[in-house]
Amino acid sequence: MKFLLIILVVYYILKLLSRYLFPIIIKKAVSNVQKNMNKQQAQQQDNTKVGETTVDYTPKSTSSSKNVGEYVDFEEVDNNKSKEK
Repeated sequence: MKFLLIILVVYYILKLLSRYLFPIIIKKAVSNVQKNMNKQQAQQQDNTKVGETTVDYTPKSTSSSKNVGEYVDFEEVDNNKSKEK
């Protein structure tokens, strides 16, 4: 009987904590992440001068090779002939 009472008390304590305490912890964590992101964005904006053009992505140079293989001419096979036999 004492075991069931302890389980019920622990259950209700966890239920109350999850209802009131966990949302507060989550809100604080989200606000910390937002602050860090804002700091990073501000640092990135500070590094560029006014009127300066920046490129965030440079595409890889594709070297096209003319020697990709030889062309093989093919002949279409009629499937109806094979079904009749």
